[in-house]
Amino acid sequence: MSDDFAAPLVAQNLATLAYERLERAIMEGDLPPGERLSESGLARRFGISRGPLREAIGQLEGRGLVERVSNQGARVVALDTPDLIDLMVVREALEGMACRLAAERMAEPDLARLAALLEAHAQAEPIVSGRGYFQGTGDRDFHQLILRASGNRRLAVQLGSELYPLLRLYRHRLSMRPGRPAEALAEHRAILEALSARHPDRAEEAMRAHVRAARQALEEGRGPGPVEAESA
Repeated sequence: MSDDFAAPLVAQNLATLAYERLERAIMEGDLPPGERLSESGLARRFGISRGPLREAIGQLEGRGLVERVSNQGARVVALDTPDLIDLMVVREALEGMACRLAAERMAEPDLARLAALLEAHAQAEPIVSGRGYFQGTGDRDFHQLILRASGNRRLAVQLGSELYPLLRLYRHRLSMRPGRPAEALAEHRAILEALSARHPDRAEEAMRAHVRAARQALEEGRGPGPVEAESA
């Protein structure tokens, strides 16, 4: 568990800080899928009252990261394999569209930033060792950069605010399948090549193929099963 997650909160806007702390803990696996969120326990850990914490949990519920379960209270959302496959089908279509738009609209400095990001990924120890393909958020995420370059606000909401937070819970585990880190890096490079060529058709198909490969791993039973309490 990270030191940041365990430290008490001291500030005026406690609900916002509690939200940020809980979101990070969920994304980084300190609070894994299926974990029950004890208001009293978390309030004690953060050193705050239950009111701001309850508000933060409600915000996370609105984003689909937390769900209410009868007689159990709030818990981190847990998706089984059929749920994930459904999400991946939607993701393939939407990310393909985003990549097509980015091929037409992406500025040269953004393409250079994307290329530099992939070079950094290629040298990262987890990818070199085959342990996994772990990305950060925002400008450190290959897909987020492309989505932003698409220039489509509706896509940004549907992917960036709705689908990505859910998928991020499982992306790390999916990337840890043997051989997948090198495959994913090669697929990312094919996407970058199509974007650099300003070829919308190729860019869309390259992105679709990339997302489809992850979905096929799930369909073949090589992805995460129903609710495993382990770090993503």
